[in-house]
Amino acid sequence: MEGNNNNNNGGCCCGSFVQRCKPYIAMISLQFGYAGMNIITKVSLNRGMSHYVLVVYRHAFATAAIAPFALVLERKVRPKITFLMFMQMFVLGLLGPVIDQNLYYMGLKFTSPTYSCAISNMLPAMTFVMAVIFRMEKLDMRKVRCQAKVIGTAVTVAGAMLMTLYKGKVINFFWSSYMHHPRNYVPDNSTNTSASGETDWVKGSILLIFATLAWASFFILQAVTLRKYSAQLSLTAIVCFLGTLQSIAVTFVMEHSPNVWTIGWDMNLLAAAYAGIVSSGIAYYVQGIVMQRRGPVFVTAFSPLMMIIVAVMGSFILAENIYLGGVIGAILIVVGLYSVLWGKYKEHKEKEAENIITVDEPIKCCVDDQIIGRLETVIEDSESNDIEMQKGDHNEACKELSLTIISNNNNNKNNDDDDVTKA
Repeated sequence: MEGNNNNNNGGCCCGSFVQRCKPYIAMISLQFGYAGMNIITKVSLNRGMSHYVLVVYRHAFATAAIAPFALVLERKVRPKITFLMFMQMFVLGLLGPVIDQNLYYMGLKFTSPTYSCAISNMLPAMTFVMAVIFRMEKLDMRKVRCQAKVIGTAVTVAGAMLMTLYKGKVINFFWSSYMHHPRNYVPDNSTNTSASGETDWVKGSILLIFATLAWASFFILQAVTLRKYSAQLSLTAIVCFLGTLQSIAVTFVMEHSPNVWTIGWDMNLLAAAYAGIVSSGIAYYVQGIVMQRRGPVFVTAFSPLMMIIVAVMGSFILAENIYLGGVIGAILIVVGLYSVLWGKYKEHKEKEAENIITVDEPIKCCVDDQIIGRLETVIEDSESNDIEMQKGDHNEACKELSLTIISNNNNNKNNDDDDVTKA
């Protein structure tokens, strides 16, 4: 029996540990997906694909991948869409698929994947500030967890800026000598030597900053929308569909040549399919689930990991140089990320403790009242039963006594009759 109890306790502990780790595993996996998207789309853009067309195909793939699951799995739990809710979905499609991704791809084309990810690391800071403004995050600097979130966000941004502004010496890894530039990729380091390259670099930086601001706004509005429309798959499918329609309209305005829509069985198709299914469909859905449990700040806190992953993958695939400033910045980003996650973990534990206390107190009172009432009823019943039993015993004794008296009287009467007969 003790062995079974120990096994059950061990299974419960393992199960609870896995449940606690699920949000972290999901967000880390998404960063790998985003990193792969950055590498593939950079190659596709360098091959001449229009980023407007890429956004259209990306969300068309995302809608086709998510919509069947939404129709089947959420047909019974899908809330009704009001006009206000539809407008929120429309703005979500405008912020994410149209504004953020078009500006991000334009900035990516002018810069490099590693630099684009470094600028995008301002996302946690922007989201945190916006969450505080809209009262989605409570900021009490007297508490250590709030201090950890603020300091961690500042350290993360500082690490990203260090990677952006300071390069330092080139670090040669053991695989660097075996890496060669792909035929369709030209390193962006050469662009720094010319005036036009400097202009494009500044232009790309500005575009990336506005893209990050739109992405942070998307997270805040998505968290608000999920409060009333809890069907994550349906919301993802609708946002991707609306984003596809809006992107088509933008592409018709910006691209006048019909040849830009041509796509074959090449890197362009892979970039559109991968970005649509992984970075839009699956990412929006997973982010929505985690956001309902932990909030938008927790979701965006993992974005700095993408830059580290892209830097390593870029070193392998695109033969990009890794500089000393990038390594130091990556270390700062990891420290800042750990600080933010620690603060969010403590905040989550405090909320769980508060919920348990508020839920348990009335239950305990009710349970105590019920137990006392039951005890009083049991005592009264037992006392009444004792009294009834005593009464019953007394009545039975009286009956037995009366029967004995009657029988004795009958015997005496019979004896008298016998004496008279004899006489």
